[in-house]
Amino acid sequence: MALQNRKSLGQNWLKDRDTLIDIADMASTGGVSEVLEIGPGLGTLTSALFKFFDKVTAVELDDRLAANLPKSFPGKNLEVIHGDVLDLDLDSLGLPEKYVVAGNIPYYITSPIIQKFLHAEHRPEKIVLLMQKEVAERLAAQPGDYSILGLSAQIYAKVTLGQVVKREFFTPPPKVDSQVVMLEPLGVPLASESTMSLVKLGFIAPRKKLLSNLMVGLQLPKEEIRSYFATLNLSENARPADLSIDNWCALEKLIHKH
Repeated sequence: MALQNRKSLGQNWLKDRDTLIDIADMASTGGVSEVLEIGPGLGTLTSALFKFFDKVTAVELDDRLAANLPKSFPGKNLEVIHGDVLDLDLDSLGLPEKYVVAGNIPYYITSPIIQKFLHAEHRPEKIVLLMQKEVAERLAAQPGDYSILGLSAQIYAKVTLGQVVKREFFTPPPKVDSQVVMLEPLGVPLASESTMSLVKLGFIAPRKKLLSNLMVGLQLPKEEIRSYFATLNLSENARPADLSIDNWCALEKLIHKH
């Protein structure tokens, strides 16, 4: 009997073989033989990953799928962990020094998964995820379209967009198209934790002017913040999405000098 998807877990299974191979190929990295797969489901991506990796450690929340997966890969070096990847202690998995992460993930855990691995002490060499196209675009956005998700990702990783995957390539088809995203963690983040804290304050109300948000968040007089903006040639009408990472870093340094 075929396993049915569980809507509550956001299960939409990719069935296009060429796309699965492309995702696994993008995840492949010289000198890395092990991949941590998030949400393997029926094992379609797992199968593609075994063409590029010697071992797959698969984390599956659905108990039925976790129990069924090993039956599909006799003789393969597959370790299946039944659990929520967000609750996992990465150090307990016995991952090698170099590993990569891959997966087809539901929308509602996209941001927490990215944050977990970019801030992990034992970070992967590469993270390749299939996600909603709109979220993928936010991750790779440029100044003018930044979100706090995009900024935080780009501060800690190089973000590259891969192919768009049409909804009809999934079973059952989701309501939107998806896109592959590759994140390569940086050796040194582009901004400090202090700057990231300022970004969070700035995005308190993303559609409002940054000047107003910082007045509330920092509890500083309007004229003081206006002087910082003038020093950096920032428009007083700028919204949080408009500033580059360099702008945020410069603004944080200026504020904390005073």
